[in-house]
Amino acid sequence: MARLANIVHLGVKELRSLAHDRAMLVLMGFALTAAIYTAASGMPDTLHRAPLALTDEDHSALSVRIADAFAPPYFLPPARLDAAAAARGLDAGRYTFALDIPPHFERDVFAGRAPRIALDVDATRMAQAFTGSAYVQAIVDGKVAEFVAGHRAAAPPPIALQLRNRYNPALDPAWFGAVVELINNITMLGIVLTCAALIREREHGTIEHLLAMPVTPLDIMAAKVWAMGLVVLLGAMASLLGVVHALIGVPLPGSLALFALGVALHLFAVTSIGIFMGTVARSMPQAGLLLILVLLPLEMLSGGTTPRESMPEAVRTLMLGAPTTHFVDLAQAILFRGAGLAVVWPSLLALAAIGAVFFIIALALLRRAVARAAS
Repeated sequence: MARLANIVHLGVKELRSLAHDRAMLVLMGFALTAAIYTAASGMPDTLHRAPLALTDEDHSALSVRIADAFAPPYFLPPARLDAAAAARGLDAGRYTFALDIPPHFERDVFAGRAPRIALDVDATRMAQAFTGSAYVQAIVDGKVAEFVAGHRAAAPPPIALQLRNRYNPALDPAWFGAVVELINNITMLGIVLTCAALIREREHGTIEHLLAMPVTPLDIMAAKVWAMGLVVLLGAMASLLGVVHALIGVPLPGSLALFALGVALHLFAVTSIGIFMGTVARSMPQAGLLLILVLLPLEMLSGGTTPRESMPEAVRTLMLGAPTTHFVDLAQAILFRGAGLAVVWPSLLALAAIGAVFFIIALALLRRAVARAAS
């Protein structure tokens, strides 16, 4: 009971230190509010209000239908320009796409001559250029096929594919972007807060004062883990309800209690990683550089940003030892598909096991660092 009381008091000390650290408070506030909203509203790999210049040299019913098909939210209403003005606007960066419908386009389509439409793309806007070209081609092909089918008798296809989008019927990228950003920021804050707390102890010389008290490295580490983990857990749940659900409008079909349990186990693992980094780094600048090497693989290869199925087998096997891989699976299953404990228990068990391993490793390094400092 005395050791438990020491851990509680040390954790309260960590919370008081964090309350006076304005930089960390600003980082937490930004990561759990503005960062999530901007990631949801500005997904870089999706097309949103792209500017398009349209040159209609045919002035036919078909060209009018094609022009009217480009509308928000994917495109801004097209600017009707001649070819020279469209080229100048593309060079000046005012437009991402310049579509030129040639003369006699409708007549050539009905004659079966396979006319071509010119599409110029500003490839310096890489994300919009890559995805937008496919959007433009799909829109033009669809309108031409629809127009031709309305003027020619055609047999109905023997099979009609009925598409039903589950979990995200409108295919709104903001739903995915908000949840992924929340997952990434939980990982980042869990590592940064504990790492900064340990380095701050060393820089201020207070860790020697703690060692003069009846506390052990285990007490010090456990206090930092529960205090920083509690702060991030409360902030994450508030962000989930206030920003992701209320502001962005992402539905939450799963159990919030089950998700909170997954967040707690994930924070147990990443806060232990933060202690590990705090023992390796000698200063905050070193910790910042080390954070880049640790955080980027955890976020990029966990399956949140890119699907794990597209990664090499060796990378997928290696990332099974990372807590973020299992946390992404767990979070997406609960928040997107409403999965229960019967589905996500393997991920919960994996997070607990990985957290225990990282905790033991970080504790061994902390004990060695403390012994070196005492000698």
